[in-house]
Amino acid sequence: MIRLVEIRSQEYLCRERAAVDVQRRAFWLAQAEEWERRALDEIAHHFRECHLNWSEVRQVTH
Repeated sequence: MIRLVEIRSQEYLCRERAAVDVQRRAFWLAQAEEWERRALDEIAHHFRECHLNWSEVRQVTH
């Protein structure tokens, strides 16, 4: 989950820049949305991995 923290940090930085850089606000918000999408992908990947691992444990114990 360290990767998720790094991704969310990048998203936050882009949102901060959007607040400061009025001329390029649209660019920075688009970048923030891209980082947000990556964060959601990372979360989904984590839960898929957890589910797969849990399925393997259940198969071994049954």
